[in-house]
Amino acid sequence: MDARSSYREAAVLGASPLALVICLYEQIIEDLRRALAAQARGSIEGRTRSINHAVLVLAHLQSSLDKDQGGKVAVNLERFYNQVRIGLVGAQLQQSAAAIETQISHLMLVHDAWCEVERRIAAPAIASGSAPLREEPDHSSQSRASSDWSA
Repeated sequence: MDARSSYREAAVLGASPLALVICLYEQIIEDLRRALAAQARGSIEGRTRSINHAVLVLAHLQSSLDKDQGGKVAVNLERFYNQVRIGLVGAQLQQSAAAIETQISHLMLVHDAWCEVERRIAAPAIASGSAPLREEPDHSSQSRASSDWSA
């Protein structure tokens, strides 16, 4: 097992459901970065494999939505996941790096929102001393390029 896999496995064990959602977003973004790299190398197989894995992880996120408890948020996330999936299928058919980068950008915005939710939930618990602090990257700029973030 490589260092990245070991780190990810350690992060997942004992993680909260919210932290797991964040990890899944990071996985999708990483998959799409791999797809971009494969496309730049001219590897259709590599691009296809990476996009297919991103779609699989996206399907896992979508299947875990609880529209009864999640209400409008869950419905909006389902729409978002459908749009990302459509965008990825289009990117694959068009062999478009720009379309992949657009999906990465959208996913990063939602990832950053989930990280903010996690920080807000953790803040009261940290203040009371009942929760460990999870170190997060700086997400102060919502308009940064997709290449600025790495899973």
